[in-house]
Amino acid sequence: MIRRIDDRLHDIAAACEAITRYDRRADVDEEIVFDAIRVRLIEIGEAVKDLDDSLAAAEPGIPWAEIARMRDHLAHRSFDTTHAIVTATARTHMPEWSQAVARMLSRRPG
Repeated sequence: MIRRIDDRLHDIAAACEAITRYDRRADVDEEIVFDAIRVRLIEIGEAVKDLDDSLAAAEPGIPWAEIARMRDHLAHRSFDTTHAIVTATARTHMPEWSQAVARMLSRRPG
C-alpha cells in the first residue's frame, strides 16, 4: 500500500518531533536513545524517498537527497554508523526539517 504524500509529510514531522523529545529526555550516548534516533532517521529518509521532486523543490534548503542516502546508510550499514553524525543531525537539523515540512503541509490543497 502506498501512503499519500500528506501522510508521508506527517510521518516526517512526527519522527522529527520524536527525535527532539528523545534528545531532550536522555543522553544520546545511551545505546537505546541512539538506536531510537537512528530508527526515526530511517523513517524520515524512507518518507523523503516518496516525495515528488516538485514538492521537495519547494524547500531547496533541505538536502532531501542526502536525507534519503542517510536512510540507506543507517538501514544497511548500521555497524558503520558514525555516532557523531547521528547526534549532530538530531540536534541540529530537526527544527529546520520540521519547519520545512510544516510549510509544505500548509501549501497542500485541502
